[in-house]
Amino acid sequence: MFGGRLGVPELLLILGIALILFGPSKLGDLGKGLGDAIRNFKGAMKDGEQGHPSQPTQPAPPASADKN
Repeated sequence: MFGGRLGVPELLLILGIALILFGPSKLGDLGKGLGDAIRNFKGAMKDGEQGHPSQPTQPAPPASADKN
């Protein structure tokens, strides 16, 4: 419909429709909640990278093919 691109007029139209549907106070709450969620996700990703080394220090022992 938009040819794969969203320009300024399309974004303003979407914002206007969202403003009409949700109202200014609810739209602010939605934006704040989305920002908090993104911030928490980035923090969790950063904590995950710091807590786990990218390469294991010792290779795992090979699994035995014979399990009798």
